[in-house]
Amino acid sequence: MVEPSETVDSRGPRLRIGYLVPQFPGQTHVFFWRELKALEAMGHEVTVFSTRTPPPGLISHDWSQEAIARTTYLGKADAEAALSAFVRLLPKGLPGWMRREGMRFSKDVLITLSAAQQVLRHCREKGIDHVHAHSCGRAALIAALAQKMGGPTWSMTLHGPLSDYGSGQRFKWSNAGFATVITQKLLDEMRRDLPNDLPDRVVIRPMGVDTDALVRSQPYEPVRRGTPMRIFACGRLNIVKGHQDLMTAVRKLLDQGVDVRLEIAGEDDDGGDGYRKELQGHLKNLRLQDHVKLLGAIDGTAVRDKLLNAHVFVLASWHEPLGVAYMEAMSCEVPTIGTASGGVKELISDGDNGLLVPPRDPDALAAAIKRLSGDPDLAMRLSRVGRQHIVRNFRSSLGAETLVDEILRLKSAAE
Repeated sequence: MVEPSETVDSRGPRLRIGYLVPQFPGQTHVFFWRELKALEAMGHEVTVFSTRTPPPGLISHDWSQEAIARTTYLGKADAEAALSAFVRLLPKGLPGWMRREGMRFSKDVLITLSAAQQVLRHCREKGIDHVHAHSCGRAALIAALAQKMGGPTWSMTLHGPLSDYGSGQRFKWSNAGFATVITQKLLDEMRRDLPNDLPDRVVIRPMGVDTDALVRSQPYEPVRRGTPMRIFACGRLNIVKGHQDLMTAVRKLLDQGVDVRLEIAGEDDDGGDGYRKELQGHLKNLRLQDHVKLLGAIDGTAVRDKLLNAHVFVLASWHEPLGVAYMEAMSCEVPTIGTASGGVKELISDGDNGLLVPPRDPDALAAAIKRLSGDPDLAMRLSRVGRQHIVRNFRSSLGAETLVDEILRLKSAAE
């Protein structure tokens, strides 16, 4: 028998939270790790679920093995468990939803039913109060199906355009206890696309970073005349991250007599066998072997060290919902150049706390980097103001606090 929750602080009762993240711990998952650690620091118990481990080449953090050891992986589809779950859901109206949402949704349901059954079993064994899915894809469907079978309330976070997260969105959103989205832009899109299917509470809560860890011990110094400008970029090796545009900008800068060195941290989704090969070809064609390095996936400590050694951080994404990598750089007082795409304009204010350029525009990118290389006063101001902005608005603890507040609100409404 599970003992009742205990009161541990002024925020209310101790919660038992299920935390569901697809392919955890992936190379971009440091935010999730910080958030669950913040939840535990607040006195709550967190059980981590994931669909499966990421490819070996993407397991790069110094905390990865600890995360893997504590995560319950839901594994491959089990036909017997799926059938049992489907029988439980027959009187809950799922067949009607499958007809309404179409074949893709029906396929996703069949793929996730056995995982939902596992989540339900673990929730009952551990007395979990609520499950939060950090995805609106199949992970959210797993949590929704578990709730339909008699499991706890659940919620989800939208991290990017809804079109990235597959079928059945009306089913997921209309059955969630609440949801968070990371930008106002995404919330506006949700209200436009699913006006009648949103839960009562949809809260804007950006991702955040650990500003206590991402801090300088020595003051930032702009590039000195006569020395190479050190540029750092960090993001998955994917065409939409714009690394190829940044390489082209580096070639333009070198041709203009601006000496720069670029390092790019991150790996493709195939662990090095995918888009990395195209970037290596681009690098070779531009004759940048002595000026650009692809570092692969590196852990958070190494990212921090690279940031602290950089004169400027650049991420040239074509589409970026918000951008934790930008936040990390700004927290480390590194002048930051981003693209005016997605929700980045809600993070970076051009000329105030960073610089913005149009996406897919190597000329504008080169001009912004050149501007910083020749204006140390601007670099110093962006360094200082960028850090202040992140500390004030994008601390990682804010996400954990929002989750707890919304779960407690949901529990209170049900009493």
